[in-house]
Amino acid sequence: MTATPPPAPSEHPELGPDRAQYGMAAFLGLVGIWTVVDSAGLDPGFSDQVVAPAAFGFVIGSSLVVLAVLLAVATARGDRAEGEAGEDVDLSSSTDWRTLAGLAGVLGATVVLIDWLGWAIVGALLFAGAATVLGNRHWVRNLAIGAVLSVTSWYGFYVGLGIPIPAGVLDGIL
Repeated sequence: MTATPPPAPSEHPELGPDRAQYGMAAFLGLVGIWTVVDSAGLDPGFSDQVVAPAAFGFVIGSSLVVLAVLLAVATARGDRAEGEAGEDVDLSSSTDWRTLAGLAGVLGATVVLIDWLGWAIVGALLFAGAATVLGNRHWVRNLAIGAVLSVTSWYGFYVGLGIPIPAGVLDGIL
């Protein structure tokens, strides 16, 4: 007669529901509700507009509420995110503070300079600066790509959507 070996301890012990996921679901729900309520107070817009401005807020806000409910239900059913499986990151290495500070500096410069220089110039500098901080060494190409993206997005917002974005020193040229 042989004895049955005891079951091996599981690699991931049962810990219960992940409370952080409930917190994220609550945050998503609150932001969604706030977006829907805030959208209800928007002006109706012009009669020639196909879609009222509030429609986007209602769609995004209600989508956030639905996602919050789905996340809460999935968490209650025991779904847990696996941090190591989804990322191609060395978890033993620490944060690269130099890169983080460089990106924060580029973003801060964008906030400070956007009214004076305008989006077309600052957007190009934002793209080129972020690409350079993240390791790209082709400054001229970064500036060219950033200029194309920022001018295209400026025209898309200003002409296509009618949303004024600061032109800065290029006012009258763009």
